[in-house]
Parts: sequence; structure tokens; C-alpha cells
Amino acid sequence: MLYTVKEVSSLSGVTVKTLHHYHKIGLLLPREISGAGYRLYGQEELERLQQILFYRELEFPLEQIKQLLEREPERLSVLQQQEELLLARQNRLQAVIATLRHSIHGMEKGEPMDHSELFMGFAREEEWREALEEHNAHLQKSYEFDPLESAQIDVQDMNEQAREAKAFMDEMARNLQTGVMHNSLEVGQLIRSHLEFMNRHGHAVSAQDFAGQTRFFLSDSFHLQMLEGQQTGLAYYLAAAAESYADVK
Repeated sequence: MLYTVKEVSSLSGVTVKTLHHYHKIGLLLPREISGAGYRLYGQEELERLQQILFYRELEFPLEQIKQLLEREPERLSVLQQQEELLLARQNRLQAVIATLRHSIHGMEKGEPMDHSELFMGFAREEEWREALEEHNAHLQKSYEFDPLESAQIDVQDMNEQAREAKAFMDEMARNLQTGVMHNSLEVGQLIRSHLEFMNRHGHAVSAQDFAGQTRFFLSDSFHLQMLEGQQTGLAYYLAAAAESYADVK
């Protein structure tokens, strides 16, 4: 069965003008042109249009879509790849929405968000750089050090590290609130798991390094306020726990 451009527009939601443009640039050619000059599209053209729309949903430029489809890839493989990309985007958007709702809830209650939660779900490198601007400005002003001066940000890795940092600090804060001793086996296992995560993600951090970092947090007003803003006494509890863990390593 063949469809006119108007019928394809009705089926797909793509405007007639856009379909004409796709034809003009060679992105989506009709199956044939009728004697009366009507563009006619068949099953293969509809499937190609579907693939184009999936790529457009992912914000691929038209020229790139054309190049991808000109390679004549197997349709199932293309759809599977597009599903992976769309699911990844969906996950990022869900994380961003959750952070936005958390921000709104915090403002309504007059409670600032935990600093580690401020950055959850950012999808682009420039968003991470903007989010870390205040932190980097402090390091530059106080220590003449810019951790991102020449570094390229791996967005997915940064998001994973933000989730891990939040989970770790939340659990440390709960242990403090419930009276778990800083040198307990439970806290030691939590620190060990956190350091193993950091080392898997390219940060060579030993128990002694971590203890040194927590001592630095106590002496640096920016980091001290960040931790104490989450839970009173957390910075000191964290430092004591890290020292105790390093002593047995």
C-alpha cells in the first residue's frame, strides 16, 4: 500500500513541509511520484521515517542522520542502538527531574539541598563545569589549584561518582545520628566499599590518603561548612572514622 505525503503526515505527525524538506535534501525519498505529481511512500519509507524520528528525538542533526542511514545498516541493529540511546537519555532526564523536584521541595521548606545532591543528573559537560564553578573558584582562590583546568569531564562517570558520594555521606550521617561508633566494623566496611569504588573509577585513594583528605576538610571552611550543613558533627565523625580505618590498614 502506498501513502500520499498528506497521509504520511497524518500517520507520523510530521508536517507536509518537513516531509518535502526531507525529500529535497535526500533524507527521505518517496517510493515513486504519481502521474499527477504526488509523492507516494511505501512500507520501507515509513520505516526509514521512523528511524529518522528516533534520531531526531536524540537531537541528531539531519546531515548526521543521513550519513548514518546511507550506510544501509540492518534495521533491527539500528533500532536496538536507538533504544539504548533513548533509555540512557530517559535515565538522565529522570535524574534531572528528581533533582529539580528535590530543589523545589527544599526551597518550599526553607531547607538547602545537600551539596552532593545539587549535581545529580547533569547530562552535559558544560552543566557539570557550571555546577562546580563555586567549588573550583574556592580552590583557585585559596590554593591556586583548578582541578578542571585541562581535564575533560566524563559525564556518565561524574554522575556515577555523585550518586556514590551521596549514598556514602547519607549512610555516614545516619550512623552518626544513630550513635554508631566511628571505629565500628560497620563504618569500616562502609569506608572500604567507598574507597574501592573510587579506585575502580580512576582515583588511586589509599586509606591513608582518605584520612588526609578528611583532615583537610576540617581545616578548609568551604568543605567544613558543606559537611556540617548536611549533619552537625559529620565532618569530625568522618575524619575520626577515616583515621581509625587507616590505623588498621
